[in-house]
Amino acid sequence: YAQAEPLYKRSLAIREKALGPDHPDVAQSLNNLALLYRAQGQYAQAEPLYKRSLAIREKALGPDHPDVAQSLNNLAALYKTQGQYAQAEPLYKRSLAIWEKALGPDHPDVATSLNNLAELYRAQGQYAQAEPLYKRSLAIWEKALGPDHPDVATALNNLADSYRAQGQYAQAEPLYKRSL
Repeated sequence: YAQAEPLYKRSLAIREKALGPDHPDVAQSLNNLALLYRAQGQYAQAEPLYKRSLAIREKALGPDHPDVAQSLNNLAALYKTQGQYAQAEPLYKRSLAIWEKALGPDHPDVATSLNNLAELYRAQGQYAQAEPLYKRSLAIWEKALGPDHPDVATALNNLADSYRAQGQYAQAEPLYKRSL
């Protein structure tokens, strides 16, 4: 992290100078730096970068562009990590709607958004809301990527974790075995 931070900052400065502060490539550099801070638990430093990235992308690319969905998802993940579920949920939902509209309902990026929203619900103990999202993401990933893809294992494991948290061990066990 210590080696990466100055490089990300330099990349950001170069892009801002060469392209201007409101260019979509600047938004990507902001996202990269924010991801670095989030990975280190430096949430207060990450949040304004994610917000600025989102604002740039919305203005430059339009509110329904897939890059906007990426920024929404990243900001939502930051809020979820901090337990700010009420702030995360509408961002995850908006990200999902953008992906579905831009890529169609059966795209792997849609499955990622579904899984993220399901994880948010599971973190809050809202298992009835999480389960259909997990199942839909699993179906999309299996169809698009094949049954042995790591994303399929992630979906299986997450759904199994949800069942286990509810004490539904008989439903969880075969999913864990498939995941392995």
